[in-house]
Amino acid sequence: MKVVALGGGHGLAASLEALRHVTPDLTAVVTVADDGGSSGRLREELDALPPGDLRMALAAMAGDDDWGRTWKRLLQHRFSGDGPLAGHAVGNLLLTGLAESTGDPVLALDLVAQVLGVTGRVLPMSPVPLEICAEVVGLVPGAPSDVTEVVGQVAVATTPGKVAAVQLRPANPPACKEAVRAVEEADWIVFGPGSWFTSVLPHLLVPDLRDALHRTSARRLVALNLAPQVGETDGFSPEAYLDVLAAHAPDLRIDVVLADQSMVVDTRGLMAAAQSVGGRLVLSPLALGDGTPRHDPERLARAYEEVFRGVAWQ
Repeated sequence: MKVVALGGGHGLAASLEALRHVTPDLTAVVTVADDGGSSGRLREELDALPPGDLRMALAAMAGDDDWGRTWKRLLQHRFSGDGPLAGHAVGNLLLTGLAESTGDPVLALDLVAQVLGVTGRVLPMSPVPLEICAEVVGLVPGAPSDVTEVVGQVAVATTPGKVAAVQLRPANPPACKEAVRAVEEADWIVFGPGSWFTSVLPHLLVPDLRDALHRTSARRLVALNLAPQVGETDGFSPEAYLDVLAAHAPDLRIDVVLADQSMVVDTRGLMAAAQSVGGRLVLSPLALGDGTPRHDPERLARAYEEVFRGVAWQ
């Protein structure tokens, strides 16, 4: 079974940790708009693809043997101190160096994947670094309906206002050709979980990738977040994620909406929202159960497998 997972950051990593136990034919298509931390520094200094989310996806798919675990730890290791290397992850430097020396960021990712024992593939959604621009309301004192443009992934993710819509700069960026091909050949496409406006929705704003997501014969699954993200989706109900998705891609049909049963207050409302985008609602225990809004990889893997096999929604 060929599965393509779209997203970025911790949300995509959680999904990949589960999906890698469901199928070996797994492709992660990762956003490239990060402008914070080590990724932001490398992007600014070298005009490179921000490697952080790509690194996290590779680490999530690393092999389970001693070799894979060792390289995963190295990939994620950050330099300490207060010098020029402080805060940089080894994997960020490795990916950036390989991309620069080979002239091909996809080849760089494939080479690191080989070292890690990854059986699937990690790809950028675009071969060029992108910038997220958001329309945000509620930032102007005394004028709560005024719209303010907020630029940059970090700024959008942490805004105290309400994000209404997002766009990319450049406005019509090229898609990674290998990512488009993976979507076209997939059996299942998985959106989320993750930062909705800055990690999930941007894939629908890359024209060639968006077109592939529309025309693919694959079934499409949306995995909802366990809790709203402070700033970006503050106050979001589960239904709101689907409303925003539909606003950004009104013609995109979703087959399954997967949600943690403990997070749903209004089951009928969420079921109606799922039906409005063409999908069925599947509720399952997905949370880690330690009081934090994190997915349990085993529970999430079980839910994915049941959905893919048709057990959960026939």
